[in-house]
Amino acid sequence: GDDAPRPSPLVSIPLLRRPLFPGMVQGLLLTDPATITTVSEMEGKYIGLFLRKEALLDDSVPAEVVNDVDELHSTGTLAQIHNLAPTGENSMQIFLTVHRRVDRTGLVHAGPPLNLKVHHWPHPDPVPTDDEDMIRAYSNEIVAVIRDLVKLNPLFREHAQYFTSRIDMSNPYKLADFAASLTTAEGPELQDILEEANAKERLSKALLLISKEREMSRIQQEIQQNVEEKISKQQREYFLNEQLRSIKKELGVEMDDKEALLTKFRDRVKATGDSMPEEAAKTIEDELQKLGSLEKNSAEFNTTRNYLDWLTQMPWGVTTEETFDLTKAQDILNADHAGLDEVKDRILEFIAVGKLKGGVQGKIMCLVGPPGVGKTSIGKSIANALNREFYRFSVGGLTDVAEVKGHRRTYVGAMPGKPIQCLKTTGSSNPLILIDEVDKLGRGHQGDPASALLELLDPSQNTTFTDHYMDIPIDMSKALFLCTANLTDTIPGPLLDRMDVVRLSGYDLPEKVKIAEDYLIPKAFRDNGLLPPEPPTVETESVETDSVEAESVELEAESVEKTVEKKMAQMKAAIAKAEAAAATPPSPPPPLPEGLAIDGSAVYSLVRWYCREAGVRSLQQKIEQICRKLALRAVKWGNGLEEDEKFKDKGWVVDEDNLADYVGQPIFTSDRLYEKPPPGVVMGLAWTAMGGSSLYIEATAATRRRRCP
Repeated sequence: GDDAPRPSPLVSIPLLRRPLFPGMVQGLLLTDPATITTVSEMEGKYIGLFLRKEALLDDSVPAEVVNDVDELHSTGTLAQIHNLAPTGENSMQIFLTVHRRVDRTGLVHAGPPLNLKVHHWPHPDPVPTDDEDMIRAYSNEIVAVIRDLVKLNPLFREHAQYFTSRIDMSNPYKLADFAASLTTAEGPELQDILEEANAKERLSKALLLISKEREMSRIQQEIQQNVEEKISKQQREYFLNEQLRSIKKELGVEMDDKEALLTKFRDRVKATGDSMPEEAAKTIEDELQKLGSLEKNSAEFNTTRNYLDWLTQMPWGVTTEETFDLTKAQDILNADHAGLDEVKDRILEFIAVGKLKGGVQGKIMCLVGPPGVGKTSIGKSIANALNREFYRFSVGGLTDVAEVKGHRRTYVGAMPGKPIQCLKTTGSSNPLILIDEVDKLGRGHQGDPASALLELLDPSQNTTFTDHYMDIPIDMSKALFLCTANLTDTIPGPLLDRMDVVRLSGYDLPEKVKIAEDYLIPKAFRDNGLLPPEPPTVETESVETDSVEAESVELEAESVEKTVEKKMAQMKAAIAKAEAAAATPPSPPPPLPEGLAIDGSAVYSLVRWYCREAGVRSLQQKIEQICRKLALRAVKWGNGLEEDEKFKDKGWVVDEDNLADYVGQPIFTSDRLYEKPPPGVVMGLAWTAMGGSSLYIEATAATRRRRCP
C-alpha cells in the first residue's frame, strides 16, 4: 500500500491494453528474453508498470521492448513481484501486487528491460470539507452501481468479494480505483482515471465507467434471457409434442413416422395381391424387418426406405389392356403420319398375331432411316394404336452403363436404370419403350452401354432382367422395344442381331406435298398465330402420391382433420384462381386479313426446288419461315403500317410466283444436269444415310503414248 518503499530508478515494464490500479493483484506474461533474465532475479522486489500510448503494430516484437520512452504514458504504478512461474522457453508469468502511482521523470537505460527514474505520488490529501457531501454521494452511488453489477453479472461477484475485504470502501481514492478496475473500458479511459489526483474528479470518472458497465451487463442479461426463453419454448414444445404423440399412439389415433412407413409399404404389397413374384416378396419382407430395426436418423434408414419405395412401386403384374382392332389402329397410324407403310404394316401384323394368339409378347424393332422421316414421332402413334403406355429415352452419346443397369445401392444418390424408371413412371409392365439414337451409343471408362443393352433387348434373357439397384429379376419381356437409328454400321453386331430391322426410305414428292398440306402447314399456322389454337384436351393426370422425391424429406405425421383442411384450402384456392381467370378474359387477338393461305403450287415448288432431303425437317423450316413473314405482314396491316416494297400490291396467298419473296431464290434450278447426256456420260445412283442422290459418271478417252524401243 502507501507504506511500501519508494525506490528509484525502477525496472519498468510496458503494458499493452490497460493500466493496473493500486490495490490490484494481477498476473503478467513476459516474452522478452532479456527482460525475463532480469526479472527472474527480482522476486519480492519492485518494478514500474506504464501503459503504452498506442498498440503494437508488429506482433512479432515483444511488448517489453520500447524504442522511445515517449511511447509510454507518464503516469504508471509501482508493483511488487510476489511469484515467478516460467511458462515456456521464452515466456514467464509473474504475479504482482500494485501499491501506488508513480510518474516517470527520466530515462536511465532504454533496455530491454527499461530502467526509469520515477517520482512517487505522496499520500492522498484529505478530502476538502466543501466536497465531503458530493464525494459521499459519489461514493454511495458507486457502491450501489457495484452491487447492481454483481447482481447482473456473476463474473464480478468473486472479484468484488475479494477486493472489498482488502480495500477500505470509505476511502474515496481507493473506491474509485476499485470501481475502475472492475470495468472493461478501454485503456485511454482507465489511464485518465489513473492520472487524476482530485478525489471528486476521480470518483466522477469512475462512476461514468462503472455505469456504462452496468448498462452493458443489463443488455447482455436481456439477450441471454431472450435466448433462454426461445430455447425453453422450443424444448417445451418438443416435450409437449412428444407427449401428444405418445398419447395418440397409445390410443391408436396416430402412428410414428417409422410405423407409418412400414404400414404404407405393407399396404402397397397387399394391393399387388398374388401377382408379385416370390423372390420380390421375400426381398421386400426382409427389407421391412431391417427398416423396423434401424434408427430413423441413420443413413442406412434412408437407403432402405428409398429401396423399399422402388420395390413397392413396381407394377408387378399390372398391364394395360391392349387393343386388337385393326381398323382403329390403322386410323390412328394414318392420322398422325403419311407414308411409312412398312412400319404401319409391321405394327398391324403384330396386332393380327396378338388377336389370333389372344395375347402378345414384347418385341424388339429397330427403325433405320435418314433423318426427318418420322422415326421418333411414330413411336407415340404406335403406342396409341396398341393402347400401351409410352416412354422414350435417348442413348445418343451415352457412356455410362449405370443409365441402363442402374447404380449399386452403396453409392450416395443411387437410382435404378432407365428401364426400371420406365416401369415405375408408366405404372405398367407392358409399355412401349422408345430407345432413340441407338446407333450413336458411346463407350467410356464407365463401361460399354451397348453391351449392357444386350440383356435388355434379348427376348430369351429379358424375362429376368437384373438391375444393379433392384438386385432382383424384373420381367421386361412384355415391353415392346422400339429403337431408332440412322445407320446400322455403327450398331454392334450382337446388338443388331437381336433387333427386327425395318428400313425406312425417304419421302417422294407426292408424299411430301401431302405431309405439308395435312400436317406441317396447319401446325405452322397455329404456332405463328395465323389460326386459332386447337382446344386443349382435358386429361386426368395420374398423381404419384408416393414418389421418391416427395419422400426424400422426413415424413410428418399429420392428423386426418389437418389433411382434409389442407385439401379443402387447396381446392378453394384453385376455384378462386379459375374464377379470377374467367373474370378477366384475355384480350382478343388482332384481326387477320382474309384469304391468308399457302397455295399448293408453292408447296410443290418448295419440295422440288428447295427441299430435296429424304425427310421433311427442312421443308418444315421453310414453311415456318413463310408463316413468320406472313405474321409480320398481318400485324403491319392491322396497325396500318407501311409494308415492304416487295410485298406491296400483292395478295395474301403464297403461290409459286411470289414464293421467292418469302424464302429466297431456289437452291436447285433443274432436275438434271444434262437434258440429253453427251457421249461418255451415264447416270448413277449414290446411297447415303441422308437419302442418296443421283450421279453423272463420265468416261473420257485418253491417248496412250507408246515408248520408243
